Amino acid sequence: MPDPFFDVPARLVADPTPGDNAAAMSVGELSSRLKRVVEGEFGHVRLRGEISGYKRVASGHCYLCLKDDAAVIDGVIWKGQASALAFRPEDGIEVIATGRLTTYPGRSKYQVIIERMELAGAGALMALLERNKARFDAEGLFAKSKARAPLPFLPRRIGVVTSPTGAVIRDILHRLEDRCPSHVLVWPVKVQGDGAANEVAAAVRGFDALPADLRPDLVIVARGGGSIEDLWAFNEEAVVRAVAACTIPIISAVGHETDTTLCDHAADLRAPTPTAAAELAVPVLADLRLTVAAHGQRTERCARRYVERGRERLDAMARLLPTRDRLLGPQRQRIDDLGARLDRGLERRVVRARGELDRTGAVLRPALLDRRLDGARQRLADLGRLLASVDPDAPLARGYARITDRTGATLTTAKAAKAAGALTLRFADGAVDAGVEGSAAASYPPAKSAKPAKAAKPDQPTLL
Repeated sequence: MPDPFFDVPARLVADPTPGDNAAAMSVGELSSRLKRVVEGEFGHVRLRGEISGYKRVASGHCYLCLKDDAAVIDGVIWKGQASALAFRPEDGIEVIATGRLTTYPGRSKYQVIIERMELAGAGALMALLERNKARFDAEGLFAKSKARAPLPFLPRRIGVVTSPTGAVIRDILHRLEDRCPSHVLVWPVKVQGDGAANEVAAAVRGFDALPADLRPDLVIVARGGGSIEDLWAFNEEAVVRAVAACTIPIISAVGHETDTTLCDHAADLRAPTPTAAAELAVPVLADLRLTVAAHGQRTERCARRYVERGRERLDAMARLLPTRDRLLGPQRQRIDDLGARLDRGLERRVVRARGELDRTGAVLRPALLDRRLDGARQRLADLGRLLASVDPDAPLARGYARITDRTGATLTTAKAAKAAGALTLRFADGAVDAGVEGSAAASYPPAKSAKPAKAAKPDQPTLL
């Protein structure tokens, strides 16, 4: 049967066709009608597929594709929904996306607006966990755990990042109280649900930024057991990076013994349970006291043994030393020998001195002594005459005078007398002061004399 719409001969100009009551619509009108139909029919959809081509642009919106073995569909996650996702989307992860289908007229294509996205089961979650683990390990975020820096032996202050209302904090506090009471700082955080990862990361960074007087020596990040979904906050990138960058030693105690999170790999040490973390953090105080007491006893025994061995060595050395009689016997004998020799020597010396005295006494005669005395008297008289001949005041008795300056020095030249100015004339019976005309020293006060000098006549002329 012929189709009246398509069996029309081709024409150059579109003219109304008899019986055709459908007016031509624009592309925009068609796109709008398609958009209404698609959104009305598929206003709520859940799609299961693998993420491909994921990217996040500067505006914060995310664009991706969901694909399976048969088809591919574009997807958009607006900024508000993207920040609320519980995990970081990556290519190759199988997810279940919930949203609504719409069209994009600008490209004549349909796409799904994703409002919520979860991993497609535990298998997909484990796959994401392994992918993140490999990525963080390649970045070196787990090098801190591999280095295994020693934890402080007896931390003064312990920081705990956990929920303040759960049983975990009570178990840690009770265990610390039993083993070694310590000062504990609790940073309360959410350990599950939206925002938990950011709170845990902020708490770790907060402890690391505290001043030295408040900063803990050790940090414990703890949470009780649960499913992998319950523990997922401790697999988030924010927590892993915060724990890896922390300069304080960290013990990760998340979940039970079989549970493992990426936070465990980034920490300095992993504890199987929060209670075990408290046991690893501090030693047992009673054991420390026993150890100190044992060390004290060993020290006392060592000191006592040292004294005993010293006493034994002293006794052995004392037995090797000679006795007093053996040590002093030869000296005593020598002293006795020297004493006997001294007596004999004194006797011989006295006999020899007596003989010399007798010989000397025989030589001494009175006549010889008189001659020696006469010779001594004659030498003494000669010395007296020599002394009198050199006395400077001896010629004064014959009318001479000795001229001196006021200091008593004898003047022997006219130049010296002029230079002195004030003179003293010394006679046999006294001294007379005189002066040199034209001399500045002529007015000096008279010099003191041993004998009173006779006053000079007023009209007595000067000698020079």
